[in-house]
Amino acid sequence: MRVDLLTKEYPPEVYGGAGVHVAELTRVLRPHIDVRVRAFGADRAEEGVSSYTTPVELEGANPALSTLGTDLLIAADCAGADLIHSHTWYANFAGHMASLLHGAPHVLSAHSLEPLRPWKAEQLGGGYRVSSFAERTAYEGAAGVIAVSGGMREDILRAYPSVDPAKVHVVHNGIDIDEWAPNPATDALTSRGIDPEAPMIVFVGRITRQKGLPYFLRAVRELPADYQVVLCAGAPDTPEIAREVDTLVTELQTNRTGVHLITDMLPRHELTQLLTHATTFACPSIYEPLGIVNLEAMACGTPVVASATGGIPEVVADGETGYLVPLAQVSDGTGTPVDPEKFIADTRDALVKMVSDPVRAKEMGEASRRRAAEHFAWTSIAERTLDVYRTVLGQGA
Repeated sequence: MRVDLLTKEYPPEVYGGAGVHVAELTRVLRPHIDVRVRAFGADRAEEGVSSYTTPVELEGANPALSTLGTDLLIAADCAGADLIHSHTWYANFAGHMASLLHGAPHVLSAHSLEPLRPWKAEQLGGGYRVSSFAERTAYEGAAGVIAVSGGMREDILRAYPSVDPAKVHVVHNGIDIDEWAPNPATDALTSRGIDPEAPMIVFVGRITRQKGLPYFLRAVRELPADYQVVLCAGAPDTPEIAREVDTLVTELQTNRTGVHLITDMLPRHELTQLLTHATTFACPSIYEPLGIVNLEAMACGTPVVASATGGIPEVVADGETGYLVPLAQVSDGTGTPVDPEKFIADTRDALVKMVSDPVRAKEMGEASRRRAAEHFAWTSIAERTLDVYRTVLGQGA
């Protein structure tokens, strides 16, 4: 079986969970099938990986339009594939067009949904309508859809009611528990002035509306003064969200010590140090189909305080591997909390509850690693993905 995996992100050009997912999925599928990766970006040396850049005629165009141009280049090269598997809207249209062109079934993985990210209109302007069109067309025409969580499956069927529920399969994201494991080294902390022995809360994520960072930063205002807060946050979506976060971080750093901002994407061996020495990991997202960052923290033996939205409750076991913060949200697709001040206060209280009881936090961290290993190992994710492929190809599960 030859499967062409289509993706915007692939190493070394990875900036989010979808890129991590595709890289790991490729690795675990290759022993079983012929996998050809077709990715946006500069040339890569890895065998079986082809890279595609924006057509020169579309350089400088709206990003959504240039994306579709790259999609057409990818679609043309998928001849000979038995199945085409695309990831995120950036590559979904390539999968749809390749399926029409070459007659191979198209499976797509749902890592997020454009109707549930309306703030992207700030970033893309009219391109948001283009991205929404591309995603909807691909979902409605796909032979199969893989949702990374049960919550995501429900979102798909609400956002695209014409999609046949029988075509939507749940296959969770996975984690490599050997690569993501407790790391006792401390040089990545001490070199940045972070005390490995002091209470510490770590946030990792892009500066985008969906990650809920401004709510978290407002909760930090009222945390005890001896709590360190480490923010691994970069790649802002828009100048507006960048300014908002920068203002909040500057205010915190002016009024309290121990607030560290790291804007570079850290290599894994440094990030595992931060996660290992954290008392807790914070995930205040207002939209999160699954939350692979939570799995990364859990695999390092760190408990999680996270908002109870999307697929997060399928990862974080409340009271066992962390605490879930209740989040009532308005129904306009933005994910905005109905009562922002309550969400901020509840986030603060959950963080204090975790950090103020280090013995319990350590127990939850140990349970977190066990849960990551038992329920989210990539070997089982590969088998479930292959089952979807066989189902779509009519070979049975």
